[in-house]
Amino acid sequence: MSQTLTTDPGSWIRGITIRQPWTTCILAGKDVENRPAPWSWRGWLLLHAGQATERAPLRDPLVATAIRGRALHTRAILGVARLTDCHQDPAGTTPCSRWAQPDAHHLVLADVHELALPIPWLRGQLGPWRPTEDLVDQVLLQLPHLTSEGTS
Repeated sequence: MSQTLTTDPGSWIRGITIRQPWTTCILAGKDVENRPAPWSWRGWLLLHAGQATERAPLRDPLVATAIRGRALHTRAILGVARLTDCHQDPAGTTPCSRWAQPDAHHLVLADVHELALPIPWLRGQLGPWRPTEDLVDQVLLQLPHLTSEGTS
């Protein structure tokens, strides 16, 4: 079942704003996004690269390898991913991912799809936000197989 113009995008997809280089790392295989608070939302997320680029992570070998040869677009929707879980690793246990930061809530991401053309988007916020119908329509032009149930 594909989404139609009459379907409220807020019922099946949200947006997440992430600073660079982390947005591009997700497109390259980073499977968790670290956040200070838990999220109850599960489902599709538009991956929005915010305005800021953190410089210190660019010197981290894990990050440098992930982003090598990739543009670090900002203020744009770069892809989509499915948020499948949010948890904290119990103290003293092995992290759930090499990308997981201690004491953070880990948003577990799967089914990542990169857009061929970034979609400029100047708005965003730290928590999950509701995209406009127009923005979702622009994403669906590039990812027509995307549905509320998954991809076909």
